[in-house]
Amino acid sequence: MFTRRTLLGALAASPFAPAAFAGLPRRIVCLEWTSAEMLVSLGVPPLAVADLKGYRDWVAAPALPLSTLDLGARGEPNLEVISAIRPDLIAGAYGYGIDETMYTRFAPVFSVPFYEGMSTPLAQAEAETVKLGAIVGRQDAARNLVSETMRTINDTGDALRTRPAGPIAIISMFDDRQVRVYGRGSLFQDVLDRVGLVNAWTGETSQWGFSTVGIDALTAIGNAHLISLDPIPPHIRIRIEQSSLWTNLPCVRAGNVATIPPVWPFGGLAAAARFATFIRNFVQA
Repeated sequence: MFTRRTLLGALAASPFAPAAFAGLPRRIVCLEWTSAEMLVSLGVPPLAVADLKGYRDWVAAPALPLSTLDLGARGEPNLEVISAIRPDLIAGAYGYGIDETMYTRFAPVFSVPFYEGMSTPLAQAEAETVKLGAIVGRQDAARNLVSETMRTINDTGDALRTRPAGPIAIISMFDDRQVRVYGRGSLFQDVLDRVGLVNAWTGETSQWGFSTVGIDALTAIGNAHLISLDPIPPHIRIRIEQSSLWTNLPCVRAGNVATIPPVWPFGGLAAAARFATFIRNFVQA
């Protein structure tokens, strides 16, 4: 746990300590992970991120600097730490569940809207990246990130057209009885559509693009390929592998189950490109 003394010491040693970027925000803190992913992708890593360990476990890439400070829980960031950092920009996510207006007393707030339904998640990620790039003076980096992401996705689609694959379902595991399965309205669905793959899950989804269903509901995908996202808690993995509900799924009996490294389902362009790369590697394996 940070004391004020250790926090100020860490800030003094930080490469962002001097206020040397006149007019452009550089002392940035992030209340959630999507904005942090975007900033690192733009070459302007935040000083501090809420639930730092969670970012490293669930988002993974792009990696945050080792010097990044932890703001505490995403649902209740540490106000004393934010105050001590003296940020010139606070980045968050509108609709995540916390009232970000309470942070405007510390600095201007930029909120990435979680999927608002007005555009697809991929298009929204592109638009918000361009906006954030303008705010931090990284317009060229934002344009390059958009181009590189679309190139990765298009290259994946071109590669998969020469090696067609059957339907694929994408899940996250949190306990041994239920899974989160991603479908319409998700970033993953956008990427699957772009690369020409069919999502085996056609059930209803929430405004966030996923459904939480019992494991037995996965019988609906038949023997389609089932891809699970890391991380999976070790004790949950053991219980699932011993569960008759799991072992009797057609896709499991057919051996059509795989795990890929972490990709943040609610991420931005970096997450989209990362997912496309993992899907390409899976299909071509």
